[in-house]
Amino acid sequence: MNKRKTAREALKVIKDGDAVMVGGFLQGGSPEYLLANLAEHEARGLTIINNDCGRVDTWLNRLMQVNKGLIAKFIASFAAQNPSAQELLMENPEAIEFVPQGTLAERIRAGGAGIPAFYTPTGAGTVVAKCKESRVFDGREYLMEHALRGNVALIHATIVDEFGNCFMRGSTKNFNAIMPMAADYTIVEAENVVPVGALDPDRITVSGIFINAIVKIEEGE
Repeated sequence: MNKRKTAREALKVIKDGDAVMVGGFLQGGSPEYLLANLAEHEARGLTIINNDCGRVDTWLNRLMQVNKGLIAKFIASFAAQNPSAQELLMENPEAIEFVPQGTLAERIRAGGAGIPAFYTPTGAGTVVAKCKESRVFDGREYLMEHALRGNVALIHATIVDEFGNCFMRGSTKNFNAIMPMAADYTIVEAENVVPVGALDPDRITVSGIFINAIVKIEEGE
Protein backbone atom coordinates (compact mmCIF):
# COMPACT_ATOMS: atom_id res chain seq x y z
CA MET A 1 0.00 0.00 0.00
CA ASN A 2 1.44 3.34 -1.06
CA LYS A 3 0.93 5.91 1.70
CA ARG A 4 2.89 8.70 0.00
CA LYS A 5 0.74 11.70 -0.89
CA THR A 6 1.12 15.39 -1.53
CA ALA A 7 -0.07 17.63 1.29
CA ARG A 8 -3.13 18.73 -0.68
CA GLU A 9 -4.08 15.13 -1.50
CA ALA A 10 -3.73 14.00 2.11
CA LEU A 11 -5.67 16.91 3.58
CA LYS A 12 -8.71 16.24 1.37
CA VAL A 13 -9.87 13.76 4.01
CA ILE A 14 -10.75 16.65 6.38
CA LYS A 15 -14.46 17.53 6.30
CA ASP A 16 -16.69 20.24 7.76
CA GLY A 17 -16.96 19.99 11.53
CA ASP A 18 -14.14 17.47 11.96
CA ALA A 19 -12.06 17.27 15.13
CA VAL A 20 -8.43 17.62 14.03
CA MET A 21 -5.59 16.76 16.38
CA VAL A 22 -2.46 18.84 15.77
CA GLY A 23 0.81 17.71 17.30
CA GLY A 24 3.61 19.85 18.63
CA PHE A 25 4.42 21.97 21.66
CA LEU A 26 4.59 25.61 20.53
CA GLN A 27 7.09 25.35 17.65
CA GLY A 28 8.60 22.05 18.81
CA GLY A 29 7.38 19.35 16.45
CA SER A 30 4.51 21.44 15.05
CA PRO A 31 3.36 20.10 11.63
CA GLU A 32 3.83 23.53 10.02
CA TYR A 33 4.05 22.22 6.44
CA LEU A 34 0.67 20.49 6.69
CA LEU A 35 -0.89 23.49 8.43
CA ALA A 36 0.41 25.83 5.71
CA ASN A 37 -1.21 23.64 3.07
CA LEU A 38 -4.47 23.71 5.03
CA ALA A 39 -4.73 27.46 4.36
CA GLU A 40 -6.86 27.05 1.21
CA HIS A 41 -8.93 24.12 2.47
CA GLU A 42 -12.69 24.43 1.98
CA ALA A 43 -13.66 22.75 5.27
CA ARG A 44 -15.45 24.87 7.87
CA GLY A 45 -16.03 24.69 11.60
CA LEU A 46 -13.07 22.51 12.59
CA THR A 47 -12.30 21.74 16.22
CA ILE A 48 -8.54 21.82 16.75
CA ILE A 49 -7.11 19.68 19.56
CA ASN A 50 -3.65 21.04 20.30
CA ASN A 51 -1.49 21.79 23.32
CA ASP A 52 -1.25 25.57 22.97
CA CYS A 53 -3.08 26.98 19.88
CA GLY A 54 0.32 27.90 18.40
CA ARG A 55 2.28 31.14 18.46
CA VAL A 56 1.91 34.42 16.64
CA ASP A 57 4.49 33.26 14.07
CA THR A 58 3.09 29.76 13.48
CA TRP A 59 0.43 28.52 11.10
CA LEU A 60 -2.35 27.93 13.64
CA ASN A 61 -2.42 31.71 14.07
CA ARG A 62 -2.01 32.49 10.36
CA LEU A 63 -4.72 30.02 9.37
CA MET A 64 -7.28 31.92 11.41
CA GLN A 65 -6.32 35.11 9.59
CA VAL A 66 -6.21 33.83 6.00
CA ASN A 67 -9.06 31.30 6.16
CA LYS A 68 -11.88 32.72 8.26
CA GLY A 69 -14.32 30.06 9.43
CA LEU A 70 -11.91 27.16 9.06
CA ILE A 71 -11.38 26.87 12.82
CA ALA A 72 -14.41 27.19 15.09
CA LYS A 73 -13.05 25.81 18.36
CA PHE A 74 -9.89 24.83 20.21
CA ILE A 75 -9.38 22.23 22.91
CA ALA A 76 -6.05 23.23 24.42
CA SER A 77 -4.04 23.96 27.55
CA PHE A 78 -3.48 27.65 26.84
CA ALA A 79 -3.73 30.27 24.10
CA ALA A 80 -1.52 33.05 25.43
CA GLN A 81 0.71 33.29 22.33
CA ASN A 82 -1.94 33.17 19.58
CA PRO A 83 -3.70 36.54 19.21
CA SER A 84 -6.23 35.13 16.73
CA ALA A 85 -7.27 32.47 19.23
CA GLN A 86 -7.63 35.13 21.90
CA GLU A 87 -9.91 37.16 19.59
CA LEU A 88 -11.98 34.03 19.00
CA LEU A 89 -12.29 33.56 22.75
CA MET A 90 -13.43 37.16 23.22
CA GLU A 91 -16.09 36.73 20.55
CA ASN A 92 -17.29 33.41 21.94
CA PRO A 93 -16.22 32.22 25.43
CA GLU A 94 -17.20 28.67 24.45
CA ALA A 95 -14.77 28.64 21.52
CA ILE A 96 -11.83 27.42 23.59
CA GLU A 97 -12.07 24.55 26.04
CA PHE A 98 -9.11 24.92 28.37
CA VAL A 99 -7.77 21.63 29.74
CA PRO A 100 -4.84 21.23 32.18
CA GLN A 101 -1.86 20.02 30.17
CA GLY A 102 -1.41 16.66 31.88
CA THR A 103 -5.14 16.02 31.69
CA LEU A 104 -5.13 16.87 27.97
CA ALA A 105 -2.34 14.38 27.33
CA GLU A 106 -4.15 11.69 29.32
CA ARG A 107 -7.48 12.35 27.58
CA ILE A 108 -5.76 11.78 24.24
CA ARG A 109 -3.91 8.71 25.49
CA ALA A 110 -7.16 7.30 26.87
CA GLY A 111 -8.84 7.90 23.52
CA GLY A 112 -6.17 5.82 21.83
CA ALA A 113 -6.35 3.07 24.43
CA GLY A 114 -10.13 2.68 24.27
CA ILE A 115 -10.69 4.04 27.79
CA PRO A 116 -13.87 6.18 27.72
CA ALA A 117 -13.15 8.21 30.86
CA PHE A 118 -10.92 8.41 33.94
CA TYR A 119 -10.67 10.25 37.26
CA THR A 120 -8.01 12.82 38.14
CA PRO A 121 -7.53 15.17 41.11
CA THR A 122 -6.32 17.94 38.78
CA GLY A 123 -8.73 20.86 38.78
CA ALA A 124 -10.91 19.67 41.66
CA GLY A 125 -12.28 22.64 43.58
CA THR A 126 -11.51 25.09 40.74
CA VAL A 127 -13.36 26.45 37.69
CA VAL A 128 -12.11 23.38 35.82
CA ALA A 129 -14.60 21.31 37.84
CA LYS A 130 -17.63 23.15 36.45
CA CYS A 131 -20.32 20.73 35.20
CA LYS A 132 -18.07 17.69 35.75
CA GLU A 133 -18.88 14.57 37.70
CA SER A 134 -16.71 14.09 40.77
CA ARG A 135 -16.05 11.32 43.26
CA VAL A 136 -14.08 11.00 46.45
CA PHE A 137 -11.40 8.33 46.71
CA ASP A 138 -9.53 7.88 49.99
CA GLY A 139 -10.76 11.26 51.17
CA ARG A 140 -9.65 13.18 48.07
CA GLU A 141 -11.90 14.63 45.36
CA TYR A 142 -11.38 13.51 41.77
CA LEU A 143 -12.95 14.79 38.53
CA MET A 144 -14.13 12.52 35.77
CA GLU A 145 -12.57 13.44 32.42
CA HIS A 146 -13.70 12.01 29.10
CA ALA A 147 -11.32 10.61 26.51
CA LEU A 148 -10.54 12.62 23.37
CA ARG A 149 -10.46 11.29 19.82
CA GLY A 150 -10.01 13.05 16.51
CA ASN A 151 -11.30 12.39 13.02
CA VAL A 152 -7.85 13.33 11.70
CA ALA A 153 -4.43 13.87 13.28
CA LEU A 154 -1.67 16.01 11.77
CA ILE A 155 1.77 15.17 13.16
CA HIS A 156 5.45 15.82 12.47
CA ALA A 157 8.32 13.32 12.41
CA THR A 158 12.03 13.59 11.72
CA ILE A 159 12.27 10.41 9.64
CA VAL A 160 9.50 8.16 8.29
CA ASP A 161 9.84 4.97 6.29
CA GLU A 162 7.54 4.09 3.39
CA PHE A 163 5.23 2.07 5.66
CA GLY A 164 4.82 5.01 8.04
CA ASN A 165 7.10 3.98 10.91
CA CYS A 166 8.14 7.26 12.53
CA PHE A 167 11.28 8.42 14.28
CA MET A 168 10.71 11.63 16.26
CA ARG A 169 13.80 13.36 17.58
CA GLY A 170 13.98 14.48 21.23
CA SER A 171 11.20 16.68 22.55
CA THR A 172 9.36 16.72 19.21
CA LYS A 173 7.75 13.49 20.40
CA ASN A 174 5.46 15.48 22.75
CA PHE A 175 1.86 15.18 21.52
CA ASN A 176 2.97 13.79 18.16
CA ALA A 177 3.65 10.39 19.72
CA ILE A 178 0.22 9.90 21.31
CA MET A 179 -2.18 11.40 18.78
CA PRO A 180 -2.00 8.73 16.02
CA MET A 181 -3.66 6.08 18.19
CA ALA A 182 -6.45 8.50 19.08
CA ALA A 183 -7.38 9.50 15.53
CA ASP A 184 -9.33 7.74 12.78
CA TYR A 185 -6.88 8.95 10.13
CA THR A 186 -3.33 10.20 10.67
CA ILE A 187 -1.21 12.27 8.30
CA VAL A 188 2.49 12.59 9.10
CA GLU A 189 4.79 15.20 7.57
CA ALA A 190 8.40 14.10 7.43
CA GLU A 191 11.73 15.79 6.92
CA ASN A 192 13.08 12.56 5.42
CA VAL A 193 11.35 9.51 3.91
CA VAL A 194 13.40 6.30 3.73
CA PRO A 195 12.78 2.73 2.50
CA VAL A 196 11.23 0.15 4.80
CA GLY A 197 14.01 -1.44 6.88
CA ALA A 198 16.21 1.64 6.88
CA LEU A 199 15.07 2.66 10.38
CA ASP A 200 16.56 0.90 13.39
CA PRO A 201 13.55 -0.76 15.09
CA ASP A 202 14.76 0.59 18.43
CA ARG A 203 14.42 4.15 17.10
CA ILE A 204 10.78 3.87 16.01
CA THR A 205 8.56 6.23 18.01
CA VAL A 206 5.22 5.49 16.30
CA SER A 207 4.39 2.30 14.42
CA GLY A 208 3.38 2.68 10.80
CA ILE A 209 0.19 0.75 11.48
CA PHE A 210 -1.26 3.99 12.87
CA ILE A 211 -0.20 6.13 9.89
CA ASN A 212 -2.52 6.54 6.89
CA ALA A 213 -0.70 9.14 4.81
CA ILE A 214 2.92 10.31 4.51
CA VAL A 215 3.80 13.78 3.24
CA LYS A 216 7.42 14.68 2.46
CA ILE A 217 8.28 18.24 3.40
CA GLU A 218 9.52 19.85 0.21
CA GLU A 219 13.00 21.32 0.36
CA GLY A 220 12.92 24.97 1.37
CA GLU A 221 9.31 24.79 2.59
